[in-house]
Amino acid sequence: RAGDEALRSVLVAGATAVIRHVRRGRGAASPWLVDLLKRKPPKLAAVALANKIVRIAWKLMVSGEVYRAKPMPPALARVTYRSAKHEEHLSTVAALN
Repeated sequence: RAGDEALRSVLVAGATAVIRHVRRGRGAASPWLVDLLKRKPPKLAAVALANKIVRIAWKLMVSGEVYRAKPMPPALARVTYRSAKHEEHLSTVAALN
């Protein structure tokens, strides 16, 4: 918890908004985020996402590079948090039968 508290709060708030957006099925999430949300509580995932965003921003500032998002394969681009949860539910139900 070192560093500027206000900056940390803004970054976590932004990451929380992204997670809320993904969990409501309003957009595709990276496989990394979907997997993280399966394993960790949303607040902890928000801190991890904020950390990842800061590391990317720092790398871009230091190197002077321009950010270019890696395109996701079409099959992964359609994966949402809800669809991942649905698949998890279906596999659990199948295992019980």
